[in-house]
Amino acid sequence: MEKYITLAFVTDDGWTISSHFGRALYYEVITLENGAITSRERRPKAGHHTFTPETAHDPEHLDAKHATMVSPVLDCSVLVARGMGSGAHTHLVSAGITPVLTDLQTIDEAVAAFVKGSLTNNASRLHDHGHHH
Repeated sequence: MEKYITLAFVTDDGWTISSHFGRALYYEVITLENGAITSRERRPKAGHHTFTPETAHDPEHLDAKHATMVSPVLDCSVLVARGMGSGAHTHLVSAGITPVLTDLQTIDEAVAAFVKGSLTNNASRLHDHGHHH
């Protein structure tokens, strides 16, 4: 494992991993050094609540919307959620962030699993909202 790594978790409360990337209100950003948490910070996150219903699912605005959602965590290596759409997933990968879709409920459980090397990605948590590029 890298000596120093920054993980972002989508959350509404700072403890539970949100089941939907687009609807989450915050990122909980955790910095690990040699497997120990050295900082923990909550950052506001744009999401479906930020955009008008007209633009929320408009393919023309989708890339800009995903860019707005991802911009607060461009300094992170990994983003953990319990579910997300394929558009957001693609955007994260292109921004150099590894998305991990987990079955775990809490941030603390996921951090512990990540440190142990047992945090796994469940691809079935990736959903297609029917957007086509």
